Amino acid sequence: MPISFARRMNLLRRSEIREILKLTQKKEMISFAGGLPAPELFPVEKMKKIAVSILEEQGNEALQYSTTEGYEPLREKIAERMNRKFQTTVRKEHILITCGSQQALDFSGKLFLDEDDIVLCESPTYLAAISAFNAYAPKFIAVKTDDEGMILEELEKVLTSQKRIKLIYVIPDFQNPTGKTWSLKRRVAFMALVSKYEIPIIEDNPYGELRFEHKILPSLKSMDTKGLVIFTSTFSKTFCPGLRIGWIAAEPELFERYVRIKQGADLCTSIRNQMEIAKFIDVYDFESHIGKLVELYRSRRDVMIEMLQATLPEGVTFTHPEGGLFLWLELPKQMKAIQLLEDCLENNVAFIPGDSFFPNGGVTNTLRLNYSNMPEEKIREGIRRLSKAIKEYSAR
Repeated sequence: MPISFARRMNLLRRSEIREILKLTQKKEMISFAGGLPAPELFPVEKMKKIAVSILEEQGNEALQYSTTEGYEPLREKIAERMNRKFQTTVRKEHILITCGSQQALDFSGKLFLDEDDIVLCESPTYLAAISAFNAYAPKFIAVKTDDEGMILEELEKVLTSQKRIKLIYVIPDFQNPTGKTWSLKRRVAFMALVSKYEIPIIEDNPYGELRFEHKILPSLKSMDTKGLVIFTSTFSKTFCPGLRIGWIAAEPELFERYVRIKQGADLCTSIRNQMEIAKFIDVYDFESHIGKLVELYRSRRDVMIEMLQATLPEGVTFTHPEGGLFLWLELPKQMKAIQLLEDCLENNVAFIPGDSFFPNGGVTNTLRLNYSNMPEEKIREGIRRLSKAIKEYSAR
């Protein structure tokens, strides 16, 4: 008798990003594919000292089960930093520690979505969010998006015409994949509009502290007067992704439901990893660490933009992110990014085709480039190879 699987397994696909990353393991490959931080800035020596001190001073606690909500000192530090950086007014009681922000997305799907419910998102949007929500069989409506965020006239048309909207998912700061940032005016107007309909909003903010120009803008969470905004973030982009520490900030009614979901999923996140991050923030200058990331990523972004401007043919456009890890490139309509990728992989340069970032597909002439992980000399050479491949493809 054949094994019978749940219907949801038909909705789950291997991550295209992870599959492409397997191809980038060759030493000679120049990869703009993953959203990987710069490993040379991982504080390895400092973390060795932190790990030893935790085990010496609190070893029994560090190796024991913990509360589902998370390590209280870390939750306090997260709340304080959110309030200072993003103008929120959260307390530690609003903070649930998760295994990376990807777990927060999965829990949000489990909390809100039944089959055929509707998720509204930007166009394009984060591929792994689509994957997380897909397990719960929703329908996606990608709302037209410009350089300032969701186009509110288009959003209102959807809000007034659809009956089963359960969730709105957005990345207002240095969006993955485009690198775009919502304007303050658009944020205010978005919150005023959505508050009328009282639909929960996932504000995904992994990159907000990695700003290269101007000041950090107020979060949607800071403008929330009805407890609708669930703020998710992670230490993966600002510290060490291998620790797998993220968080959810939500109002009490939602928070308690997230706690119940986590208790059924994994009981608690690694207490040792939480303690190590909390102690690092106590002992070392965490803001200085982020400052080094910003300085390095700004420089690498500048090099990538300089090379794109110098080498791309006519008809190819790209975004100019003010922070984060990514920029977005749009090819002429007749070109297909997946075919271009095949040419590029033969020349040892990789990127992520953009079609996967549109939940309903259909956009084949875009691609995402990451600039945080490759050193400047490899960025220069990789963009030369990419531009050469685009010119050759266009000539064919």
